[in-house]
Amino acid sequence: MRCGLLGRKLGHSYSPVIHSFLGTYDYDLFEKEPEELADFLKNGDFTGLNVTMPYKKAVIPCLDELSPTARKMGCVNTIVRRPDGSLFGHNTDYFGFITMVKKSGIQVTGKKALVLGSGGASCAARNGLLDLGAEVVIISRSGENNYQNLSRHADAAVIVNTTPVGMYPNTGLSPVDLRGFPRLEGVLDVVYNPSRTRLLLDAQSMGLPWENGLWMLVAQAKEASECFTGAALDDGLIAAIHRRMSILVGNVVLIGMPGCGKTTVGQFLAQAMHRSFADADAEIVRLAGMSIPEIFARDGEAGFRQLETRVLGELGKQSGLVIATGGGCVTQAENLSLLRQNGRIFWLQRELSLLPTEGRPLSQATSLKELYNRRKPLYKAFCDHSIHNNGTVAEAAAAILACLEGTQ
Repeated sequence: MRCGLLGRKLGHSYSPVIHSFLGTYDYDLFEKEPEELADFLKNGDFTGLNVTMPYKKAVIPCLDELSPTARKMGCVNTIVRRPDGSLFGHNTDYFGFITMVKKSGIQVTGKKALVLGSGGASCAARNGLLDLGAEVVIISRSGENNYQNLSRHADAAVIVNTTPVGMYPNTGLSPVDLRGFPRLEGVLDVVYNPSRTRLLLDAQSMGLPWENGLWMLVAQAKEASECFTGAALDDGLIAAIHRRMSILVGNVVLIGMPGCGKTTVGQFLAQAMHRSFADADAEIVRLAGMSIPEIFARDGEAGFRQLETRVLGELGKQSGLVIATGGGCVTQAENLSLLRQNGRIFWLQRELSLLPTEGRPLSQATSLKELYNRRKPLYKAFCDHSIHNNGTVAEAAAAILACLEGTQ
């Protein structure tokens, strides 16, 4: 069997990894331009396909039969080539979205829900919400309900983003300002990279329940795999694969006092996890072409912090890294969302008597105790987990791995 994902630009797709957990078939990426679509569907070498933007509606004229779900929704994200060569189209996004809503715990029955976007993913969200008993309003750029008249829907209880706004690499953007919805009860975003878009970070800061699109992606892939192979799979696979993918693609971010071992532990951890290591301070030095003390001497702390935020913005939106940050990155509030968008943040704590100060401008200018007392509440506010690093490097790394695996 040869299966794969059909789309126009697919460089950062998680689908091949997810399907490697689901079946033994090959799973490739098929990037096609619109003018190539019809010929590929007719003559391409594939057994089954997932379809992503912008082709979920465009493939329909090329198919011989649609499932009732695909016909109802008017879009297709799964295609199977039957033994007689005919093409059957189905939509597994519907199943994926329904399970995403249930996983989030957000109650949609009887609630007003805004669906941002009118593309293929919007079809799944709209139909899923309607079948769950919600009152659905589609927000598009040029429709009757659009981004210029959102105020008429300030009573919305649920917002679902099905647009690519905020998706990697253009992170940090949000399609709407959640402060305009005082009755909001929950936010869903079908974007899965980064794991926390600006929209979801805003929801989290407001104490609202939220869910990203990774669960939906895994759930729809599970049903697509069943279509490809004809064999039923246990729904329990969804949670297991979702957990594995969350660990695999998420960044591990280390914060803490200068000299607490972030670089040493980070390098050890990266090797143990078979992933790349990034040192924010080293990247700052590379970009500036001078040492950190020289940057402080030339530009002061303000200039250094500006460069640091730029570096953290680039590192934070990537996937699968171990990132060691500078000790003072927590002094800039905007760095929290940059690091949290795709990462879990670990605060490495070490006895002050063990911290070196050589080559560290602020550690030399201020007593370590004073510096620590000033930064302690900031580290606490930034971190997801606190790890003691008074023993061996291996012990600290093991504690971080235990947190990631959910055993600590």
